[in-house]
Amino acid sequence: MKKQIVFPGLFVLLLLFAGMALTANGASAAPDLQGFVTSTPGPDGRIIYIVVEGDNCGQVALLHGITVPQLRQFNTRLDQDCTLTVGQQLVVGLVPQAAPPTVGIPTPTLPAVTPTPFTGTTEVCVLLFDDLNGDALRQETEFGIEGGAVSLTNLNGSYSQTLNTTSAVDPDLVEPIRSCFEDVPQGEYNVSMAVPDGYNPTMSLSYTFTVKAGDRASIDFGAQSKTATLGEPTEPTETNRSPFLGIFGILLLLGGIGLGYFAYRANQPKNRLKGSPLTKR
Repeated sequence: MKKQIVFPGLFVLLLLFAGMALTANGASAAPDLQGFVTSTPGPDGRIIYIVVEGDNCGQVALLHGITVPQLRQFNTRLDQDCTLTVGQQLVVGLVPQAAPPTVGIPTPTLPAVTPTPFTGTTEVCVLLFDDLNGDALRQETEFGIEGGAVSLTNLNGSYSQTLNTTSAVDPDLVEPIRSCFEDVPQGEYNVSMAVPDGYNPTMSLSYTFTVKAGDRASIDFGAQSKTATLGEPTEPTETNRSPFLGIFGILLLLGGIGLGYFAYRANQPKNRLKGSPLTKR
């Protein structure tokens, strides 16, 4: 009887210890989710991230599973260096908004949508050249002009930048160095040029064009110095011909008249009675 009571009691104690061990191991194996924050879309579908100390564009993009070009596409006001400030709000994703539910028809739950991958950027390079002959065509001897202001603006208002032109020359190619807008999103743009003081434009100063991802657009503007035409010879006119030409013509006319008179005298018959004796009656 005692043996029958002791063995079941030991078996129960072993089960209790095993259960306690499993509970302890399960508690220690549970992941610590504290501190992981899931960004929630706002009413307009935008997912906003607040910049903290030490953040940069690469870290923010990696944290939200996007690329730096995608981050720039969502935040078009970022400068060329992608500078961030503490407390700055960044859009890191967009979630489409569901249509309002119709009475009597259940609204399906939409799956989470990741941001559309960015399709790439382009580059737009501009040259303001010194149009020495004013023909609106750049020659090999016509190089850049320093101090022009060129602006590039997307027609939908999502991009706008301004650069200054340069007169620098590439020593290897012996070609003027252009002012280039880099990482420009594809789209339809307007480019306009303001020439520096002392120059007159020789061609239109504004163009509208379309660029696609991966393209490299080059646009030339021409301007001529306001002093380029000073001291240039003028074409001869009726009023500024040399007077020596008139005098030479008169002399030729008088010479012709004299020759004609001499020929006339030479052809006249001589008077045969001149010098012969005459008989007087």
